[in-house]
Amino acid sequence: MPHDGQTLAAQPLLADLVDLTAGALAEVEALDQAARAALRARVTVAGKLSAAALDAHQHAAHSMAWLCTYVEALRQMRAWAVRLQDQGSLGEMEALILQIAYGEYLCQIRGGIPMSQGETARLQDLGLTPAAPGAAAAALMDHGNTAAARDRLVALMRQNHGRATFGATGLDEELEMIRDQFRRFADEQVAPHAHEWHLQDALIPMEIIDQLAEMGVFGLTIPEEFGGLGLPKASMVVVSEELSRGYIGVGSLGTRTEIAAELILCGGTEDQKAKWLPGLASGAILPTAVFTEPNTGSDLGSLRTRARRDGEDWVITGNKSWITHAARTHVMTVLARSVEGTTDYRGLSMFLAEKTPGTDETPFVDPGLSGGEIEVLGYRGMKEYTVNFDGFRVRGENLLGGVEGQGFKQLMQTFESARIQTAARAIGVAQNALEVGLRYAEDRKQFGKALVEFPRVAGKLAMMAVEIMVARQLTYFSAWQKDHDKRCDLEAGMAKLLGARVAWAAADNALQIHGGNGFALEYQISRILCDARILNIFEGAAEIQAQVIARRLLD
Repeated sequence: MPHDGQTLAAQPLLADLVDLTAGALAEVEALDQAARAALRARVTVAGKLSAAALDAHQHAAHSMAWLCTYVEALRQMRAWAVRLQDQGSLGEMEALILQIAYGEYLCQIRGGIPMSQGETARLQDLGLTPAAPGAAAAALMDHGNTAAARDRLVALMRQNHGRATFGATGLDEELEMIRDQFRRFADEQVAPHAHEWHLQDALIPMEIIDQLAEMGVFGLTIPEEFGGLGLPKASMVVVSEELSRGYIGVGSLGTRTEIAAELILCGGTEDQKAKWLPGLASGAILPTAVFTEPNTGSDLGSLRTRARRDGEDWVITGNKSWITHAARTHVMTVLARSVEGTTDYRGLSMFLAEKTPGTDETPFVDPGLSGGEIEVLGYRGMKEYTVNFDGFRVRGENLLGGVEGQGFKQLMQTFESARIQTAARAIGVAQNALEVGLRYAEDRKQFGKALVEFPRVAGKLAMMAVEIMVARQLTYFSAWQKDHDKRCDLEAGMAKLLGARVAWAAADNALQIHGGNGFALEYQISRILCDARILNIFEGAAEIQAQVIARRLLD
């Protein structure tokens, strides 16, 4: 084995590193299975999973979710390295990223995985006392994430200017061409203005939206027969990643269309598909998702907004909250209770509620529709609103699928794509934080040398690059699963869970590198930190996401 200070990547054969990761992966996969079995024994009552018992053992359940997320992440990192090795493109930077990722995550699995700043997932929470690590895992834990490895990685990163990412992504040439196109757009049209939009709490200019429409952003994954480009979900991931690297508000514009199009494709009638999808694909129709209510949060099954029949049409009454980009949109996908006598998810229906676009000054202009802006820390480019329905009319033909009581099921079908896209946005925000942090660390001089020359600063930057690649590979795998018609709610949830934590850590560490300047509004890292914070909340708060992952693993 290499002595301390020598990296595994410096060994004559990179195959040694790939072999080591294979052995270590087998060990943690066994831990994964043991954790599931141990928790299942705690939360099974009379042969069935008990919701009450799962709640009672929530910390253990979420610990298992994080452990299994780490194992899947390591699995995908090794798969990435094997693909690169087969292509002859597993270079020194990629090998360093792989060994640091394995070294750090293996140590965290043994010593404690951070679920949040004050919560740690430990094996003993699951009643596990694993044996001493085997030779492969021990080698990676001892020699994977060393100061020398981090220093060398940062040295290579500093030579990497002009590249889209730090380390080869493993994607095909077409997807990398798409990345380059949208990276240039973000660099030229978005990044120079993003901080001003944030400070002014301004809506993203319509010119940007029009340009994105011309570039096909809103129709990326909509089938060609409905006016879209018919590209795979992986393209949506790459585009979201690069646009979010410029500004999360711009990277999130496509999310609304992704959700609306998925709803209509999965649950709409043929007439609804023909009517709505071409406009969504072209950007002529901007949608917004209207699901959340003030007192329900993640508990969508208990929604109170009502829809009742009035002749051929529907009339909606109720209050919604945290509705993104509600003002300028043309159609709302509204989840409301239409089945009388119900109090749970079985009484919910989805409506395609047409509206007139408003302005920043007058967001809602239709009869029966009102609301106002919710002032927020970050994620400002589309704005958040309360939306009040007071006898708002929706045409009968706009009940999604033409059948009542299917709304919750229809919404669940969108969660895979939405969470994959959110994970991609998290990667973009994290990448932005890394690039801004690295640039500042190179330019800022203290005690006669650049900040990047101090080991702890370099170490922060190295770990950002490593964890971004880990989250990226987990997200790409989720998209691959979706593109190959495989169920991927578990993988998408894991990608979102980990990606959100990575984005927040990257932003926080990049701000720390800025020191006092990072706390000043004039520096864009202050915006990036605010933008990163929302990722652990929307599209499934981290705690809800961990709960969903745990239940899925125990099914």
